[in-house]
Amino acid sequence: MNEKKFTNFWAHRISRWSKVSYKAGLAAIAAVLWMALPVKSDAQQSMEDDALFIRKIYDQTLTDCSAYDWLAFLCKKIGGRLAGSPQASAAVEYTGQMLDTLGLDAVWKQPCTVPHWVRGDKERVRVVSSFKLGSFDLRTTTLGNSVPTPEGGLVAEVVEVQSLDEVDRLGEEGVSGKIVFFNRPMNPQEINTFSAYGGAVDQRGSGPSRAAKYGAVGALVRSMTTEIDDHPHTGSLGYSPDFPKIPAMAVSTRDAEKLSDLLADGPVRVFMETNCNSFDPKPSFNVIGEIKGSEHPEQIIVIGGHLDSWETGEGAHDDGAGCVQSMAVLQTLMRLGYKPKRTIRCVLFMNEENGLAGGRAYGAAANEKGEFHMAAIESDRGGFTPRGFTFDADESVFAEKFKKVYTWQPLLEPYGLSLSKGGSGADIGPLKSQKGLLIGFYPDSQRYFDYHHTETDRLEAVNKRELELGAASMTALVYLLDKYGLDR
Repeated sequence: MNEKKFTNFWAHRISRWSKVSYKAGLAAIAAVLWMALPVKSDAQQSMEDDALFIRKIYDQTLTDCSAYDWLAFLCKKIGGRLAGSPQASAAVEYTGQMLDTLGLDAVWKQPCTVPHWVRGDKERVRVVSSFKLGSFDLRTTTLGNSVPTPEGGLVAEVVEVQSLDEVDRLGEEGVSGKIVFFNRPMNPQEINTFSAYGGAVDQRGSGPSRAAKYGAVGALVRSMTTEIDDHPHTGSLGYSPDFPKIPAMAVSTRDAEKLSDLLADGPVRVFMETNCNSFDPKPSFNVIGEIKGSEHPEQIIVIGGHLDSWETGEGAHDDGAGCVQSMAVLQTLMRLGYKPKRTIRCVLFMNEENGLAGGRAYGAAANEKGEFHMAAIESDRGGFTPRGFTFDADESVFAEKFKKVYTWQPLLEPYGLSLSKGGSGADIGPLKSQKGLLIGFYPDSQRYFDYHHTETDRLEAVNKRELELGAASMTALVYLLDKYGLDR
Protein backbone atom coordinates (compact mmCIF):
# COMPACT_ATOMS: atom_id res chain seq x y z
CA MET A 1 0.00 0.00 0.00
CA ASN A 2 1.50 3.37 -0.96
CA GLU A 3 1.71 6.33 1.42
CA LYS A 4 -1.37 8.14 0.01
CA LYS A 5 -3.61 5.04 0.22
CA PHE A 6 -2.28 4.28 3.71
CA THR A 7 -3.15 7.80 4.92
CA ASN A 8 -6.62 7.79 3.37
CA PHE A 9 -7.41 4.30 4.77
CA TRP A 10 -6.57 5.27 8.34
CA ALA A 11 -8.27 8.65 8.05
CA HIS A 12 -11.55 6.91 7.10
CA ARG A 13 -11.15 4.38 9.95
CA ILE A 14 -10.53 7.12 12.50
CA SER A 15 -13.58 8.98 11.14
CA ARG A 16 -15.84 5.91 11.55
CA TRP A 17 -14.52 4.76 14.94
CA SER A 18 -14.38 8.19 16.58
CA LYS A 19 -17.30 9.79 14.75
CA VAL A 20 -15.15 12.72 13.73
CA SER A 21 -14.89 14.20 10.26
CA TYR A 22 -12.62 12.74 7.60
CA LYS A 23 -10.67 15.97 7.63
CA ALA A 24 -10.05 15.66 11.37
CA GLY A 25 -9.00 12.07 10.86
CA LEU A 26 -6.54 13.14 8.21
CA ALA A 27 -5.09 15.74 10.57
CA ALA A 28 -4.74 13.13 13.29
CA ILE A 29 -2.83 10.66 11.14
CA ALA A 30 -0.62 13.49 9.83
CA ALA A 31 0.23 14.40 13.42
CA VAL A 32 1.13 10.79 14.17
CA LEU A 33 3.37 10.60 11.09
CA TRP A 34 5.03 13.92 11.97
CA MET A 35 5.80 12.71 15.49
CA ALA A 36 7.34 9.57 13.98
CA LEU A 37 9.87 11.61 11.98
CA PRO A 38 13.42 11.62 13.39
CA VAL A 39 14.23 14.77 15.39
CA LYS A 40 17.15 16.89 14.13
CA SER A 41 20.02 17.33 16.53
CA ASP A 42 21.22 20.81 17.43
CA ALA A 43 24.40 20.13 15.44
CA GLN A 44 22.41 19.18 12.32
CA GLN A 45 20.25 22.26 12.59
CA SER A 46 23.27 24.49 13.14
CA MET A 47 24.99 23.05 10.07
CA GLU A 48 21.88 23.71 7.97
CA ASP A 49 21.73 27.27 9.27
CA ASP A 50 25.42 27.77 8.45
CA ALA A 51 25.00 26.37 4.94
CA LEU A 52 22.10 28.73 4.30
CA PHE A 53 23.99 31.77 5.56
CA ILE A 54 27.10 30.92 3.55
CA ARG A 55 24.87 30.67 0.50
CA LYS A 56 23.58 34.17 1.32
CA ILE A 57 27.17 35.40 1.52
CA TYR A 58 27.93 34.12 -1.96
CA ASP A 59 24.66 35.43 -3.40
CA GLN A 60 25.29 38.88 -1.93
CA THR A 61 28.93 39.08 -3.00
CA LEU A 62 28.32 37.83 -6.53
CA THR A 63 25.48 40.27 -7.18
CA ASP A 64 26.27 43.40 -5.14
CA CYS A 65 29.97 43.83 -4.43
CA SER A 66 32.21 46.84 -5.04
CA ALA A 67 35.53 44.94 -5.12
CA TYR A 68 36.11 45.18 -8.87
CA ASP A 69 35.16 48.87 -8.99
CA TRP A 70 37.58 49.60 -6.14
CA LEU A 71 40.30 47.66 -7.95
CA ALA A 72 39.64 49.55 -11.19
CA PHE A 73 40.16 52.85 -9.41
CA LEU A 74 43.38 51.67 -7.74
CA CYS A 75 44.76 50.42 -11.06
CA LYS A 76 43.56 52.99 -13.57
CA LYS A 77 43.24 56.20 -11.55
CA ILE A 78 46.19 55.69 -9.19
CA GLY A 79 48.43 53.03 -10.79
CA GLY A 80 51.54 51.36 -9.37
CA ARG A 81 51.89 52.18 -5.67
CA LEU A 82 55.49 51.73 -4.53
CA ALA A 83 55.97 52.68 -0.88
CA GLY A 84 57.00 56.30 -0.45
CA SER A 85 55.50 57.39 -3.78
CA PRO A 86 52.65 59.87 -4.36
CA GLN A 87 50.61 56.96 -5.73
CA ALA A 88 50.98 55.04 -2.45
CA SER A 89 49.75 58.11 -0.57
CA ALA A 90 46.78 58.43 -2.93
CA ALA A 91 45.90 54.76 -2.37
CA VAL A 92 45.89 55.31 1.40
CA GLU A 93 43.45 58.20 1.07
CA TYR A 94 41.19 56.43 -1.42
CA THR A 95 40.81 53.14 0.44
CA GLY A 96 40.32 54.97 3.73
CA GLN A 97 37.46 56.94 2.17
CA MET A 98 35.90 53.79 0.70
CA LEU A 99 36.01 51.98 4.03
CA ASP A 100 34.43 55.06 5.60
CA THR A 101 31.37 54.65 3.35
CA LEU A 102 30.56 51.16 4.68
CA GLY A 103 29.12 52.21 8.04
CA LEU A 104 31.84 50.51 10.08
CA ASP A 105 32.40 51.13 13.77
CA ALA A 106 35.85 52.63 13.17
CA VAL A 107 38.20 53.55 10.30
CA TRP A 108 41.71 54.88 10.91
CA LYS A 109 45.24 55.18 9.52
CA GLN A 110 48.14 53.61 11.41
CA PRO A 111 51.52 55.33 10.94
CA CYS A 112 54.59 53.50 9.69
CA THR A 113 57.90 54.64 8.23
CA VAL A 114 58.74 53.22 4.79
CA PRO A 115 61.83 53.16 2.57
CA HIS A 116 61.79 55.50 -0.42
CA TRP A 117 63.44 53.91 -3.45
CA VAL A 118 62.94 55.36 -6.94
CA ARG A 119 63.66 53.46 -10.18
CA GLY A 120 64.61 56.62 -12.11
CA ASP A 121 65.12 56.93 -15.86
CA LYS A 122 64.89 53.92 -18.14
CA GLU A 123 67.55 51.32 -17.34
CA ARG A 124 69.51 49.46 -20.01
CA VAL A 125 71.47 46.24 -20.51
CA ARG A 126 73.17 45.70 -23.86
CA VAL A 127 75.23 42.77 -25.12
CA VAL A 128 78.39 44.28 -26.63
CA SER A 129 79.69 42.96 -29.95
CA SER A 130 78.93 39.28 -29.46
CA PHE A 131 80.54 36.96 -32.01
CA LYS A 132 77.21 35.34 -32.91
CA LEU A 133 74.61 38.14 -32.76
CA GLY A 134 76.55 41.39 -32.51
CA SER A 135 75.25 44.07 -30.16
CA PHE A 136 71.64 44.10 -28.92
CA ASP A 137 69.58 45.12 -25.89
CA LEU A 138 68.21 42.68 -23.34
CA ARG A 139 64.77 43.18 -21.80
CA THR A 140 65.55 44.03 -18.21
CA THR A 141 64.31 45.91 -15.17
CA THR A 142 66.13 47.05 -12.06
CA LEU A 143 65.58 45.03 -8.90
CA GLY A 144 64.00 46.90 -6.01
CA ASN A 145 66.39 48.55 -3.53
CA SER A 146 69.29 48.20 -5.97
CA VAL A 147 72.05 50.79 -6.02
CA PRO A 148 72.69 52.52 -9.37
CA THR A 149 75.58 51.81 -11.69
CA PRO A 150 78.35 54.39 -11.82
CA GLU A 151 77.43 57.42 -13.94
CA GLY A 152 77.59 56.39 -17.59
CA GLY A 153 77.10 52.72 -16.75
CA LEU A 154 79.61 49.87 -16.65
CA VAL A 155 80.89 47.21 -19.04
CA ALA A 156 82.09 43.79 -17.88
CA GLU A 157 82.33 40.16 -18.87
CA VAL A 158 79.42 37.93 -17.81
CA VAL A 159 79.77 34.69 -15.86
CA GLU A 160 76.72 32.40 -15.64
CA VAL A 161 75.83 30.44 -12.49
CA GLN A 162 72.95 28.24 -11.37
CA SER A 163 73.23 28.69 -7.61
CA LEU A 164 74.72 30.70 -4.78
CA ASP A 165 76.98 27.75 -4.00
CA GLU A 166 78.39 27.93 -7.52
CA VAL A 167 79.46 31.52 -6.85
CA ASP A 168 81.33 30.26 -3.79
CA ARG A 169 83.05 27.58 -5.85
CA LEU A 170 84.12 30.11 -8.51
CA GLY A 171 85.44 32.40 -5.80
CA GLU A 172 87.34 35.60 -6.43
CA GLU A 173 89.29 34.14 -9.32
CA GLY A 174 86.14 33.39 -11.33
CA VAL A 175 83.96 36.32 -10.26
CA SER A 176 86.05 39.42 -9.54
CA GLY A 177 85.42 42.29 -11.95
CA LYS A 178 82.57 40.45 -13.67
CA ILE A 179 78.78 40.61 -13.88
CA VAL A 180 77.33 37.44 -12.35
CA PHE A 181 74.31 36.07 -14.23
CA PHE A 182 72.07 33.94 -12.00
CA ASN A 183 70.12 31.70 -14.37
CA ARG A 184 68.37 29.03 -12.29
CA PRO A 185 64.77 28.59 -13.57
CA MET A 186 61.73 28.06 -11.38
CA ASN A 187 61.13 24.31 -11.32
CA PRO A 188 58.30 23.52 -13.80
CA GLN A 189 57.75 20.13 -12.14
CA GLU A 190 56.37 21.80 -9.01
CA ILE A 191 52.56 21.76 -9.16
CA ASN A 192 52.42 24.49 -6.52
CA THR A 193 54.03 27.44 -8.28
CA PHE A 194 54.74 29.15 -4.94
CA SER A 195 56.98 26.22 -4.09
CA ALA A 196 58.76 26.71 -7.41
CA TYR A 197 59.16 30.40 -6.63
CA GLY A 198 60.56 29.63 -3.20
CA GLY A 199 63.09 27.29 -4.78
CA ALA A 200 64.50 29.98 -7.08
CA VAL A 201 64.05 33.37 -5.43
CA ASP A 202 67.14 33.15 -3.22
CA GLN A 203 69.26 34.15 -6.23
CA ARG A 204 67.29 37.42 -6.48
CA GLY A 205 67.24 38.19 -2.78
CA SER A 206 70.79 37.14 -1.84
CA GLY A 207 72.58 36.69 -5.16
CA PRO A 208 73.95 40.22 -5.60
CA SER A 209 75.61 40.24 -2.18
CA ARG A 210 77.01 36.75 -2.69
CA ALA A 211 78.54 37.91 -5.97
CA ALA A 212 79.87 41.12 -4.39
CA LYS A 213 81.61 39.03 -1.72
CA TYR A 214 84.04 37.88 -4.42
CA GLY A 215 84.44 41.20 -6.21
CA ALA A 216 81.66 41.15 -8.83
CA VAL A 217 80.66 44.56 -10.21
CA GLY A 218 77.05 43.75 -11.09
CA ALA A 219 74.37 41.05 -11.11
CA LEU A 220 71.76 39.89 -13.60
CA VAL A 221 68.99 37.57 -12.41
CA ARG A 222 66.64 35.41 -14.44
CA SER A 223 63.02 36.53 -13.91
CA MET A 224 60.91 34.56 -11.45
CA THR A 225 58.34 32.85 -13.68
CA THR A 226 57.81 29.48 -15.33
CA GLU A 227 56.86 31.26 -18.57
CA ILE A 228 59.30 31.94 -21.38
CA ASP A 229 58.35 35.51 -22.29
CA ASP A 230 59.60 39.04 -22.85
CA HIS A 231 58.51 40.56 -19.52
CA PRO A 232 61.24 41.13 -16.91
CA HIS A 233 60.04 40.61 -13.33
CA THR A 234 61.26 43.04 -10.70
CA GLY A 235 61.26 42.27 -6.98
CA SER A 236 63.20 43.18 -3.90
CA LEU A 237 66.78 42.28 -3.05
CA GLY A 238 68.46 42.42 0.33
CA TYR A 239 72.03 43.59 0.62
CA SER A 240 74.32 42.08 3.23
CA PRO A 241 76.02 44.77 5.37
CA ASP A 242 79.24 42.75 5.15
CA PHE A 243 79.88 43.28 1.41
CA PRO A 244 79.79 46.11 -1.14
CA LYS A 245 76.46 46.96 -2.78
CA ILE A 246 76.45 46.26 -6.51
CA PRO A 247 73.72 47.09 -9.08
CA ALA A 248 71.32 44.27 -9.89
CA MET A 249 68.74 43.76 -12.61
CA ALA A 250 66.22 41.13 -13.71
CA VAL A 251 66.29 39.72 -17.24
CA SER A 252 63.23 38.37 -19.06
CA THR A 253 63.25 34.59 -19.33
CA ARG A 254 63.47 34.63 -23.13
CA ASP A 255 66.50 36.91 -23.05
CA ALA A 256 68.00 34.87 -20.21
CA GLU A 257 67.85 31.87 -22.55
CA LYS A 258 69.42 33.90 -25.35
CA LEU A 259 72.24 35.15 -23.12
CA SER A 260 72.89 31.62 -21.86
CA ASP A 261 73.13 30.33 -25.45
CA LEU A 262 75.67 33.04 -26.29
CA LEU A 263 77.76 32.19 -23.23
CA ALA A 264 77.87 28.56 -24.31
CA ASP A 265 79.80 29.70 -27.40
CA GLY A 266 82.36 31.86 -25.59
CA PRO A 267 82.87 35.02 -23.52
CA VAL A 268 80.20 37.75 -23.60
CA ARG A 269 80.55 41.33 -22.45
CA VAL A 270 77.58 43.42 -21.34
CA PHE A 271 76.93 47.13 -20.85
CA MET A 272 74.75 47.79 -17.80
CA GLU A 273 73.18 51.11 -16.74
CA THR A 274 70.69 51.86 -13.96
CA ASN A 275 69.49 55.23 -12.67
CA CYS A 276 67.76 54.25 -9.43
CA ASN A 277 68.28 55.90 -6.08
CA SER A 278 67.35 55.58 -2.42
CA PHE A 279 66.21 58.59 -0.41
CA ASP A 280 65.43 59.21 3.25
CA PRO A 281 62.57 57.06 4.64
CA LYS A 282 59.10 58.60 4.46
CA PRO A 283 56.01 58.54 6.67
CA SER A 284 53.15 56.39 5.44
CA PHE A 285 50.19 54.43 6.80
CA ASN A 286 48.34 51.16 7.07
CA VAL A 287 44.61 51.63 6.45
CA ILE A 288 42.29 49.94 8.96
CA GLY A 289 38.53 49.50 9.33
CA GLU A 290 36.60 47.30 11.75
CA ILE A 291 33.25 46.06 13.01
CA LYS A 292 33.33 45.73 16.79
CA GLY A 293 32.38 42.37 18.28
CA SER A 294 29.20 42.20 20.34
CA GLU A 295 30.23 39.37 22.71
CA HIS A 296 34.02 38.99 22.49
CA PRO A 297 35.36 42.31 21.14
CA GLU A 298 38.80 41.49 22.55
CA GLN A 299 39.12 38.59 20.08
CA ILE A 300 40.15 40.02 16.71
CA ILE A 301 39.78 38.45 13.27
CA VAL A 302 41.91 40.25 10.68
CA ILE A 303 41.54 40.10 6.91
CA GLY A 304 44.01 41.97 4.77
CA GLY A 305 46.33 42.47 1.82
CA HIS A 306 49.14 44.90 1.00
CA LEU A 307 48.30 48.25 -0.53
CA ASP A 308 51.71 48.96 -2.04
CA SER A 309 52.85 47.47 -5.35
CA TRP A 310 55.69 47.68 -7.81
CA GLU A 311 55.30 50.64 -10.13
CA THR A 312 56.20 48.73 -13.29
CA GLY A 313 52.52 47.70 -13.66
CA GLU A 314 49.26 48.52 -11.87
CA GLY A 315 49.52 46.11 -8.93
CA ALA A 316 46.25 44.38 -9.83
CA HIS A 317 46.90 40.80 -8.73
CA ASP A 318 49.76 41.82 -6.41
CA ASP A 319 48.09 42.95 -4.29
CA GLY A 320 45.21 45.22 -5.22
CA ALA A 321 43.06 42.10 -5.45
CA GLY A 322 43.78 41.08 -1.86
CA CYS A 323 43.02 44.58 -0.58
CA VAL A 324 39.64 44.93 -2.27
CA GLN A 325 38.64 41.36 -1.32
CA SER A 326 39.36 42.19 2.31
CA MET A 327 37.32 45.38 2.08
CA ALA A 328 34.50 43.40 0.46
CA VAL A 329 34.33 41.03 3.44
CA LEU A 330 33.23 43.94 5.63
CA GLN A 331 30.91 45.29 2.95
CA THR A 332 29.12 41.97 2.54
CA LEU A 333 28.66 41.40 6.27
CA MET A 334 27.31 44.93 6.72
CA ARG A 335 24.86 44.57 3.85
CA LEU A 336 23.60 41.27 5.24
CA GLY A 337 23.01 42.92 8.62
CA TYR A 338 25.35 40.49 10.31
CA LYS A 339 26.30 41.34 13.91
CA PRO A 340 29.61 39.63 14.71
CA LYS A 341 30.46 38.22 18.10
CA ARG A 342 34.13 39.03 17.64
CA THR A 343 35.85 42.11 16.22
CA ILE A 344 36.37 41.81 12.47
CA ARG A 345 39.12 44.08 11.18
CA CYS A 346 40.33 44.83 7.66
CA VAL A 347 43.99 45.91 7.43
CA LEU A 348 45.57 47.22 4.22
CA PHE A 349 49.30 46.96 4.87
CA MET A 350 51.90 49.33 3.43
CA ASN A 351 55.35 48.35 2.14
CA GLU A 352 55.17 44.56 1.83
CA GLU A 353 57.14 44.64 -1.42
CA ASN A 354 60.41 46.19 -0.29
CA GLY A 355 60.51 46.33 3.47
CA LEU A 356 57.47 44.97 5.40
CA ALA A 357 57.27 48.20 7.39
CA GLY A 358 53.47 48.09 7.58
CA GLY A 359 53.25 44.51 8.81
CA ARG A 360 55.94 45.08 11.41
CA ALA A 361 54.31 48.31 12.63
CA TYR A 362 50.94 46.61 12.93
CA GLY A 363 52.35 43.62 14.81
CA ALA A 364 54.37 45.82 17.17
CA ALA A 365 51.38 48.05 17.95
CA ALA A 366 49.12 45.03 18.54
CA ASN A 367 51.59 43.47 20.96
CA GLU A 368 52.15 46.77 22.76
CA LYS A 369 48.38 47.18 23.28
CA GLY A 370 47.99 43.58 24.39
CA GLU A 371 45.60 42.74 21.55
CA PHE A 372 44.79 39.13 20.76
CA HIS A 373 44.34 38.15 17.13
CA MET A 374 42.33 34.96 17.23
CA ALA A 375 42.79 34.59 13.48
CA ALA A 376 44.36 36.55 10.63
CA ILE A 377 43.69 35.93 6.93
CA GLU A 378 45.97 37.39 4.25
CA SER A 379 45.12 37.48 0.56
CA ASP A 380 48.36 37.95 -1.39
CA ARG A 381 48.36 35.25 -4.05
CA GLY A 382 46.33 36.97 -6.75
CA GLY A 383 42.67 37.29 -7.65
CA PHE A 384 42.27 33.93 -9.38
CA THR A 385 39.68 31.15 -8.81
CA PRO A 386 39.55 30.20 -5.10
CA ARG A 387 40.98 26.81 -4.15
CA GLY A 388 40.93 27.08 -0.36
CA PHE A 389 43.00 28.23 2.59
CA THR A 390 46.33 27.26 4.11
CA PHE A 391 46.93 27.43 7.87
CA ASP A 392 49.85 28.12 10.15
CA ALA A 393 50.32 28.87 13.86
CA ASP A 394 52.74 28.45 16.72
CA GLU A 395 53.49 24.73 17.03
CA SER A 396 52.08 24.62 20.54
CA VAL A 397 48.55 25.50 19.35
CA PHE A 398 48.38 24.58 15.66
CA ALA A 399 47.07 21.01 15.88
CA GLU A 400 44.14 21.80 18.15
CA LYS A 401 43.08 24.96 16.31
CA PHE A 402 43.35 23.37 12.87
CA LYS A 403 41.35 20.36 14.07
CA LYS A 404 38.50 22.73 14.96
CA VAL A 405 38.66 24.51 11.60
CA TYR A 406 38.73 21.25 9.68
CA THR A 407 35.26 20.37 10.96
CA TRP A 408 33.97 23.14 8.68
CA GLN A 409 35.28 21.46 5.54
CA PRO A 410 31.81 20.07 4.54
CA LEU A 411 30.41 23.61 4.55
CA LEU A 412 33.16 24.99 2.29
CA GLU A 413 33.70 22.00 0.00
CA PRO A 414 30.63 22.78 -2.19
CA TYR A 415 32.41 25.99 -3.19
CA GLY A 416 35.59 24.20 -4.22
CA LEU A 417 37.52 25.13 -1.07
CA SER A 418 40.01 22.89 0.72
CA LEU A 419 41.71 23.42 4.07
CA SER A 420 45.34 22.41 4.56
CA LYS A 421 48.50 23.15 6.51
CA GLY A 422 50.75 25.69 4.79
CA GLY A 423 52.00 29.26 4.69
CA SER A 424 49.94 32.32 5.56
CA GLY A 425 51.33 35.73 4.63
CA ALA A 426 54.30 38.02 5.20
CA ASP A 427 52.32 40.91 6.70
CA ILE A 428 50.50 38.82 9.30
CA GLY A 429 53.64 36.88 10.23
CA PRO A 430 54.50 39.22 13.15
CA LEU A 431 51.23 38.14 14.84
CA LYS A 432 52.37 34.51 15.19
CA SER A 433 53.67 35.05 18.71
CA GLN A 434 50.08 35.74 19.87
CA LYS A 435 49.28 32.07 19.17
CA GLY A 436 46.25 32.69 17.03
CA LEU A 437 45.67 31.02 13.66
CA LEU A 438 47.40 32.53 10.61
CA ILE A 439 45.64 31.82 7.32
CA GLY A 440 46.55 32.32 3.69
CA PHE A 441 43.79 32.61 1.10
CA TYR A 442 44.79 30.22 -1.67
CA PRO A 443 43.53 30.81 -5.22
CA ASP A 444 44.63 28.83 -8.27
CA SER A 445 48.33 29.62 -8.64
CA GLN A 446 49.19 28.47 -12.14
CA ARG A 447 49.05 31.90 -13.82
CA TYR A 448 50.09 34.10 -10.92
CA PHE A 449 53.78 34.23 -11.78
CA ASP A 450 52.99 35.17 -15.37
CA TYR A 451 52.05 38.61 -13.99
CA HIS A 452 53.92 38.86 -10.68
CA HIS A 453 56.07 42.02 -10.47
CA THR A 454 55.70 42.85 -14.18
CA GLU A 455 54.23 45.55 -16.40
CA THR A 456 51.43 43.10 -17.29
CA ASP A 457 49.99 43.04 -13.74
CA ARG A 458 47.07 45.22 -14.79
CA LEU A 459 43.32 45.34 -14.24
CA GLU A 460 42.73 43.51 -17.54
CA ALA A 461 44.47 40.44 -16.08
CA VAL A 462 41.85 40.12 -13.29
CA ASN A 463 38.54 38.32 -13.88
CA LYS A 464 35.70 40.05 -12.03
CA ARG A 465 33.86 36.84 -11.11
CA GLU A 466 37.01 35.12 -9.85
CA LEU A 467 37.81 38.19 -7.75
CA GLU A 468 34.33 38.16 -6.21
CA LEU A 469 34.41 34.41 -5.58
CA GLY A 470 37.57 34.98 -3.59
CA ALA A 471 35.92 37.71 -1.54
CA ALA A 472 32.94 35.45 -0.84
CA SER A 473 35.22 32.58 0.20
CA MET A 474 37.05 34.80 2.66
CA THR A 475 33.75 36.08 4.06
CA ALA A 476 32.44 32.53 4.55
CA LEU A 477 35.51 31.55 6.57
CA VAL A 478 35.33 34.76 8.61
CA TYR A 479 31.67 33.98 9.42
CA LEU A 480 32.59 30.51 10.73
CA LEU A 481 35.55 31.81 12.71
CA ASP A 482 33.37 34.48 14.26
CA LYS A 483 30.42 32.24 15.09
CA TYR A 484 32.36 29.36 16.62
CA GLY A 485 35.74 30.74 17.65
CA LEU A 486 38.74 28.43 17.91
CA ASP A 487 38.38 27.05 21.42
CA ARG A 488 37.24 23.44 21.46
